[in-house]
Amino acid sequence: MNIRQAKEYIRDSAKIYLKKDEYGEYRIPVVRQRPLFLLGAPGIGKTAIMEQVAQELGIALVSYSMTHHTRQSALGLPFIRHRVYGGKETDISEYTMSEIIASVYDVMEESGIREGILFLDEINCVSETLAPSMLQFLQYKTFGRHQVPEGWVIVTAGNPPEYNKSVREFDVVTMDRLRVLEVEEDFEAWKAYALEKGLHNAVTNFLDLKKEYFYRIETTVSGRSYVTARGWEDLSTALSLYEEEGLPADETLVEQYLRNERVVKEFTAYYDLYRKYKRDYQVEGILAGEAGEETVRKASAAPFDERLSLLGMLIDRIQNDIREAMENAAYLSDLAALLKAVRAAAGRGQEVLSVLKMQEEGRRKLMESREKASSLSDQDRRKHRAVLRFLQEAQKELQLAGRVEGAEAFGLLKTRFDARTAALRGETEETKARLHALFCFVERAFADGNEMLILVTELTVNVSSARFIAMFGCPDYQRHNEELMLSERQGGIREELAKLEL
Repeated sequence: MNIRQAKEYIRDSAKIYLKKDEYGEYRIPVVRQRPLFLLGAPGIGKTAIMEQVAQELGIALVSYSMTHHTRQSALGLPFIRHRVYGGKETDISEYTMSEIIASVYDVMEESGIREGILFLDEINCVSETLAPSMLQFLQYKTFGRHQVPEGWVIVTAGNPPEYNKSVREFDVVTMDRLRVLEVEEDFEAWKAYALEKGLHNAVTNFLDLKKEYFYRIETTVSGRSYVTARGWEDLSTALSLYEEEGLPADETLVEQYLRNERVVKEFTAYYDLYRKYKRDYQVEGILAGEAGEETVRKASAAPFDERLSLLGMLIDRIQNDIREAMENAAYLSDLAALLKAVRAAAGRGQEVLSVLKMQEEGRRKLMESREKASSLSDQDRRKHRAVLRFLQEAQKELQLAGRVEGAEAFGLLKTRFDARTAALRGETEETKARLHALFCFVERAFADGNEMLILVTELTVNVSSARFIAMFGCPDYQRHNEELMLSERQGGIREELAKLEL
């Protein structure tokens, strides 16, 4: 399975393991909750999907790499305890709590979240002294005498032996206590993630053209050569920051993330072309509806890789606009619910300023709780910060105006909120106009070519753009989507007729 399928399987399994009956007992007893074991090559996103699952389910996450643990840190240290058995005094050895289990309790105490995922990476690389204890842990969820708290799902991961010399092959007894998910690299699954995260367009465009370079691990005369999904994502972040600072992103930079000489040279050459296309075509001008005939002719006559790169740049830019609009819509929706609570409190005679302070404090605690539980997504973090900024600015405005309670105070809040809502409407209309300009340009430059199919497909599969179109509409998208679906149906009918020899 690919990494996206693995994520869905883990999320569904966590839901099942955390399902309770009417008495509050887990439907599947803890001892029967088999740990999941992700077995796959390094750098394909195993750790990243654990964060996503925790964020989507609203539960905590504690992660550990087992290669860093000795028997003492995982099981705890021995100490002498004085006990009495059958009237006779004796000294016995006990063990302090495992560092791993103690971390679970720490997160529960700090975040207030009682359920979560304990993710143990590189579990098949444990030290020789710790290996015998792993069987007990996998079956009974205990390290030494201390058990993982109820409500915590165990997920483990490891690399196949061909990727890691430290791997210890699990025997049948151990494997029989795991639910094994063999995960393979898959570009299309990663691309969907990359588009939603807003990774650098040069990376996704290049890999669209050179899918075989997405993931490579080879042994050459010079040693190990590798390119991983993790490397592409980290390179994407570096490219974006280098561009912001006006720094040159050259082959020396690229080879720090991609350890394959051929891939480095080809990507660096493509990146130089990409930057040239960006200058030549003036992407912002096209999206503003200002594409002249010369630009249209140039795009129409361009070779396939240049057309694909241009289209990718245009889609990437409009997707950024859409993503920002949708995040603002989510923030204002959250803020609207909060202001309703403020209005209700003001109606009961509470001081508006004090209610805003309480709302700010509650929002901060929520953020801190999610942060400590490692279950706060980047998108939610930005939303919470936007709400906090509104609350802080509103409190300053009320204090300066000398109005801290009553209808007048709430009126100031509503005026500020209405201004934000109006700004979002303007932003949405501008984004719709830019989206219309994009469709017009693709129609003029590429007519009935595959470019229109690519544009419609990318807008469909991206979560943000699909939601934006559903909420605010896009006649161009609807029209071309229907035309393409009709064409597909006609093609299918022709194929069926050909089979029947009619």
